[in-house]
Amino acid sequence: MSPRLAAAALPLPPPTAAAAARGVAVPRPRTVLPWASVAFSSPSSCRGALACLVRLRCSCHSAAAGAAVEEARRGRKQLGMTPPLYDYLLSNVREHPVLRELREETAAMRGSQMQVSPAQAQLLAMLVQIQGAQRCIEVGVFTGYSSLAVALALPESGRLVACERDERCLEVAKKYYQRAGVAHKIDVKHALAADSLRSLLNCGEASSYDFAFVDADKRMYEEYFELLLKLVRVGGLIVMDNVLWYGRVADPLVDDQKTISIRNFNKKVLEDMRVDISMVPIGDGMTICRKLVDT
Repeated sequence: MSPRLAAAALPLPPPTAAAAARGVAVPRPRTVLPWASVAFSSPSSCRGALACLVRLRCSCHSAAAGAAVEEARRGRKQLGMTPPLYDYLLSNVREHPVLRELREETAAMRGSQMQVSPAQAQLLAMLVQIQGAQRCIEVGVFTGYSSLAVALALPESGRLVACERDERCLEVAKKYYQRAGVAHKIDVKHALAADSLRSLLNCGEASSYDFAFVDADKRMYEEYFELLLKLVRVGGLIVMDNVLWYGRVADPLVDDQKTISIRNFNKKVLEDMRVDISMVPIGDGMTICRKLVDT
């Protein structure tokens, strides 16, 4: 090896104090990524490297989204919250004993991450109480945690229409409605939710409900919202769950149909002057909509 090449192979010494004193600008060391030293021999190799980077980005996101789903499955359904902080939050929720029993049974079921968190249920019950609501609708019951929380908050004369298509889940919900002594307040509709809502409209119940909660097929959110705007009175509330969708809505690389549907719904409701809105980062994200005009 020639002396010139040998010298080039040696690492550069750090800048001396004297050099710094003379005001000599010394380049900062740069972190070189492994792929940055690859010489691309053709456009196709460049495209291949970029594709690898995209796949790496997607895999990182998938891991993060998977972790969020797993946290929800374990009962820690709160985006961006550490387990100790979530446990503290849960310890400060006034959870009815029957609600706790239902939550624990649901935790062992497939799809348990779909259940709302105790903090979300407490907020729904508070909204019903603040409104003095008498007539409510729930679209998407699952095993009944949120509908049970709402029914417990309703007065004895109150009524909740609970729409769910899964009979297996409804059997669990009905068991706990009975156990909590609120079954007489709940009118279960075992059918497609959109059909049940249209049936209510056909029966002359437009603008007669105080409150609605939606936690169902994300691809149907816009249709559910339009139907509920006709059923809820002016001043009534419509609460939409999962509007942050485990963080997927904020990632432009995620383009599955459910995520796109939620993004489109969020954009639509943001621009909809028929309602006041507040997107609340509780659980998996909830948007509270207050109806302003008759529709």
